[in-house]
Amino acid sequence: MAKHSYKFNPESLSYVKVKRSAQQKFLKFFMYFLASIVLAVIYTALFFNYFDSPKEKGLRRQITELKLNYEIIQQDCKRMESVLADLQERDDNIYRTIFEAEPIHASIREAGYGGTNVYQNLEGMENSDIVINTKKQLDRIMKKIYIQSVSYDEVIELAKSKEEMLSCIPAIQPISNKDLTRTASGWGWRIHPIYKIRKFHEGMDFTAPSGADIYATGDGVIAVVESSHRGYGNKIIIDHGFGYRTLYAHLLAFNVKVGQKVKRGDVIGKVGNTGLSTAPHLHYEVHLNNKKVNPVNYYFNDLSAEEYERMIEISVKSGQTFD
Repeated sequence: MAKHSYKFNPESLSYVKVKRSAQQKFLKFFMYFLASIVLAVIYTALFFNYFDSPKEKGLRRQITELKLNYEIIQQDCKRMESVLADLQERDDNIYRTIFEAEPIHASIREAGYGGTNVYQNLEGMENSDIVINTKKQLDRIMKKIYIQSVSYDEVIELAKSKEEMLSCIPAIQPISNKDLTRTASGWGWRIHPIYKIRKFHEGMDFTAPSGADIYATGDGVIAVVESSHRGYGNKIIIDHGFGYRTLYAHLLAFNVKVGQKVKRGDVIGKVGNTGLSTAPHLHYEVHLNNKKVNPVNYYFNDLSAEEYERMIEISVKSGQTFD
């Protein structure tokens, strides 16, 4: 590149050396410098528009990873809600049904969480919608988990109560099979042995030798011990709780007193022939919520399938009662 510039002189028909002043040289340098800056800016803008810097590449990778993690969290939340739905279904339709409890109402399970501005502190951030939606979903799951936990606590208490209830339900025969001569009469219409009229028999008669043991058919408290020469004769009534009571009539002797706690299988008295009775036997009744019910439905704890079927067959046959 030439260090000097020349200019053609038409008068002398020759090139003469051009001499520039310091100001002209500075202006030329400045123009070149300015053009370089403009080009540098253009090149930089093009580079950053079409190529990422290492830092930007790192940030983009982080954003991609965060989006992937967000999708994984969403999938996990859906799986958790599916598992919770299954637990709720079992809770309402199996556990609470078994324990005769009302299911938890859907409005309680699906109730809102927090106030209207509970997520206000999350607003205004980049991708705040994603963060708020995820927080809402997690809060909803946590509330359902809490309700389900409380429900299981209630089910545990119901189970404990049910265990007590099962021990209180009259579930055995009041007379042992070894002492039982026969079942004279069951539940239903019969001919009264004394009045000789058709009368509904609201219990079951068990014939057994006088003095044979009579057993409490479920856990409970002795409510009545009464001596009489009429009607039921000497009788015992046990209050089992949960709406159940049992009556034992025509006894020879008592083995308990009022207020005494008894367990299923405890001997409470002896078979007799007191009151309106024509032979030694036990008249036995089961009361549920102050209504007399067929005792044959409550011998499921100590009879085989064959014995139970035989008991039902005997109980439906017509015949005379002993009381």
